[in-house]
Amino acid sequence: MSLDWKDLRKIAGELIDDAGWVGMRALASIGAAPHEIVPYRGFGNASRILVHGRAVESSGVGPAGANDGLMTNLVNTLRRLDSDPLRHARVHVRVSGVEREIVADDEGFFRQWIDLPPSVPTPEHWTIADLRLLSPVRPAQPDVRAKGVIRVPRGDASFGVISDLDDTIIQSRVSNFLYAAKTALLDNARTRLPFAGVAAFYQALERGGDGTRSNPIFYVSSSPWNVHDMLVEFLTLQRIPDGPVLLRDWDFDLSALAASRLHQHKEPLIREILDLYPSLPFILIGDTSQRDPEIYREIVRQYPGRILAVYVRNIDPKPTRLASVQALAKEVLDAGSSLLLADDTAAAARHAAERGWIASDSVREVDEEARADLGKTGEKSPAPGVGPSPGAPTIEVG
Repeated sequence: MSLDWKDLRKIAGELIDDAGWVGMRALASIGAAPHEIVPYRGFGNASRILVHGRAVESSGVGPAGANDGLMTNLVNTLRRLDSDPLRHARVHVRVSGVEREIVADDEGFFRQWIDLPPSVPTPEHWTIADLRLLSPVRPAQPDVRAKGVIRVPRGDASFGVISDLDDTIIQSRVSNFLYAAKTALLDNARTRLPFAGVAAFYQALERGGDGTRSNPIFYVSSSPWNVHDMLVEFLTLQRIPDGPVLLRDWDFDLSALAASRLHQHKEPLIREILDLYPSLPFILIGDTSQRDPEIYREIVRQYPGRILAVYVRNIDPKPTRLASVQALAKEVLDAGSSLLLADDTAAAARHAAERGWIASDSVREVDEEARADLGKTGEKSPAPGVGPSPGAPTIEVG
């Protein structure tokens, strides 16, 4: 059974009631919650940039504390999932000398591409968007502002990376409902676990083959926007390179993780990124738990010559799934790319190093960090409650 975020809200509420903590939510609602703008990381190029975010009543959830317990995490999860949007809010945006007014939808989400005039100097790496809430505004809180960051790759980027998050970077086990529900409800950014060696591998990809690049990395996931802050905090704490984190509205039905719905969410976002940078090749990274291989196969077909490789983390040991991905790998090869199916990060790092996409000494760094992530060096604590993944052969096609 797959994880469904709509069920998590119900489970969280029941757990809080059972624990006698229902009063906490009532206490939190005393008085009017302040309005806030939650900016999401955008991206763009020399001529246009994407500004997006959400206008909501503040959930009151801050960064995870080092001593936060299970109940604190549970209450924070409920607050994230139960956010109250500012319907049709009006947001003023100022970026690179351009000013616009954006109107949010009925869920408080706003998203707009802004064209930059030729006279504006090309931003490099990241640029800042100043956001101000025009309406609705509480009388006691007339000035609501935020700053959004926008990734603008430099001309020296040699390639880009588009990566999934759940079960690709973060250990989520979305195919196991009970484990995934426990992780989503009771863990925070400090207790969520990365796959071994991931941070070093993504850092190497960002630096490129000669170690001097600043290759852009985009994270495209089916997780809800409600956990955007937690995911960004997780990436920062794990020293995984910054990049736009592109998620989806959590209010969906039981078919949300069906193949057609995942294609409808991920494919347009990936195409949007590829279309914005027509001269930049990309590496796609995902896993076998959902539909990443099938989605990436379609992208390889639609953008011949643009996809350097597809890396797929094998977390589904079923022979039928392995066989289906092997068949997909041959289709990817026929379309002019290559696919690597492996159950560890080091295999992908070795493949990338052999092709000159990362520096050769980065493989050793990935191996060393993997040992630390697994608790074998004493530098990091071993992952609690997580046993070894089922072994699977590394398969390279192309």
